Amino acid sequence: MEKIKMTTPLVEMDGDEMTRILWKIIKDELLTPFIDLKTEYYDLGLEHRNETDDQVTIDSANATKKYGVAVKCATITPNAARMTEYQLKEMWKSPNGTIRAILDGTVFRTPIVVKGIDPCVRNWKKPITLARHAYGDVYKASEIKVPTAGKAELVFTAEDGTETRELIHQFEGPGVLQGMHNTEKSIRSFAKSCFNYALDTRQDLWFATKDTISKKYDHTFKDIFQEIFEKEYKDKFEKAGITYFYTLIDDAVARVMKAEGGFIWACKNYDGDVMSDMVSSAFGSLAMMTSVLVSPDGNFEYEAAHGTVQRHYYKYLKGEETSTNSVATIFAWTGALRKRGELDGITELCAFADKLEAATLATIESGKMTKDLALITSLENPTVLNSKDFILTIRKELETRL
Repeated sequence: MEKIKMTTPLVEMDGDEMTRILWKIIKDELLTPFIDLKTEYYDLGLEHRNETDDQVTIDSANATKKYGVAVKCATITPNAARMTEYQLKEMWKSPNGTIRAILDGTVFRTPIVVKGIDPCVRNWKKPITLARHAYGDVYKASEIKVPTAGKAELVFTAEDGTETRELIHQFEGPGVLQGMHNTEKSIRSFAKSCFNYALDTRQDLWFATKDTISKKYDHTFKDIFQEIFEKEYKDKFEKAGITYFYTLIDDAVARVMKAEGGFIWACKNYDGDVMSDMVSSAFGSLAMMTSVLVSPDGNFEYEAAHGTVQRHYYKYLKGEETSTNSVATIFAWTGALRKRGELDGITELCAFADKLEAATLATIESGKMTKDLALITSLENPTVLNSKDFILTIRKELETRL
């Protein structure tokens, strides 16, 4: 067959360790034989980030703003051990955090549902998408260890010098303090990204905070969501046949456990961090979780929700066989290709993405899978494939569909 032509490049962000190895196999076996693949390539591997003083990460985010669609491999966020291992100049920040800050995006994480991998919550029939606000709160908090008795105050000094003070606590002995913040601009971007994604995927949207306790901080989130919905999205949601509602985070948790799924659950930064791991684990595996960063002005960055699979990479370096799950990384590529096809009006590219996803799921449903899935599948006598053979088996299935 003639290769599918692309008109606009994808921004391609290469990554680290075992996912970097899988990245190349996926391109060589599942993409370039069938697509005249156009990408603007950025090497976000830790060595290259170190060489460029992390400028490559900033450049890749700005390229995403230019072209509108990116696909990203998993990357290392270095700790002290990585500083030594990679002889780093400094402990570089999370690439995802840098990209999120530049794109001002919201992260949407969705489990990949496949027959034979059954959710722990038996009434979950459809995927639950977690929308996580990706700015501020505890992730940009300032902290103080209180050494002795004393008064703690929250102080805001306006540009004109005016001070606003609020007593936090009168300490009678040692303790701890934490100061969090957010901005109206970021909250508005978060809200618009959630509403747009709900319309794009035609799913109901839930939003949950704890405004009954946090009457200013969390209530601001609630008020901004409601204001934007009423002004800009209410009619659009009615026409699309979908709904938006707000509820308390504890009520949302209870409702989610009894729901069938098929909706978007928007959460503040920490809630989204925790709940996305809960949802992915309950659906089966973090290796079966897609992640897309959506900015309010319509830029998209697709990736797997999991990390670089360090343990398998060390086995790979020793020449040992690995059975690493590549499904979420494949779906990062299909998500980006589909969106590129939608934006450029290339229906063949969208159809290819659909067929590659179907071939991946059909491979698992036929009983051929990686070791992590074989350990949790309800299918009898599954065949465990190594990392490359799993991708090659998907290719055979894909070829029958093309």
